[in-house]
Amino acid sequence: MIDPCSAPPRTRLAAFIKRFWPRPLAAAPRQILISGLGASIGLLVTSLFSHWVLGGVNIALIAPMGASAVLLFAAPNSPLAQPWAVIGGNFVAAITGLTVVHYIEQPVIGAALAVGLSIVLMFKLRCLHPPGGAIALTTVLSGHAQGMSGYHFAFAPVLLNSVALTVVAILFNNLCGRRYPHPLAAIEPQPKEVQMQVAISRQDLHQALMKGEFLDIDEEDLQEVLQQAENIAQARQAGNILAQQALLNGKN
Repeated sequence: MIDPCSAPPRTRLAAFIKRFWPRPLAAAPRQILISGLGASIGLLVTSLFSHWVLGGVNIALIAPMGASAVLLFAAPNSPLAQPWAVIGGNFVAAITGLTVVHYIEQPVIGAALAVGLSIVLMFKLRCLHPPGGAIALTTVLSGHAQGMSGYHFAFAPVLLNSVALTVVAILFNNLCGRRYPHPLAAIEPQPKEVQMQVAISRQDLHQALMKGEFLDIDEEDLQEVLQQAENIAQARQAGNILAQQALLNGKN
């Protein structure tokens, strides 16, 4: 294997260009169909429910909900797709956008600032949700165009849409055999430690990923994480052995 640091510039350039070639996603056909069907049902139910609550004269469904649906139904195990991330992230982004509209008159500057502030707040509040950036942007641009004042837009339709779509995702994903919300509670059985006796290749990881839900991670990245975890575990075991030896020496 050629070391990227010592390879000729032409070789490094060729390798960089090849990174742009799209790789197949490790997702089983069943999971792909479930994801598409779930997103369609989720958006349809959310739109009908919001239209029923808000009435025909109001916005029933905002465009960023389409991005939220991708995460909720295509990658429901992602930390970015958990209920608090969806509801909290979208709501915080809307509040931030409306606040920026109130203080900054320039839409372009306001939109950029609203997205940046939303990201910081979502990180701090543990509700990072990529569609929240779109909501912050949409809120600022729509706020200037329509002269919105007050924070009603953050509650309806943003919060209403987010809650409705999340409820449908909870019902649909669990009916399809997916665990959602995804994290295990402290009272639930946790996975046991993995004892790896053989080397794991990229192809092994690809086949394993094809047997479960779609994970938003590349096989190479996953392999690197496993390698780092193995190194940390070996260092921990070595530290335990040294501590035991020191304890025995102290007794002697």
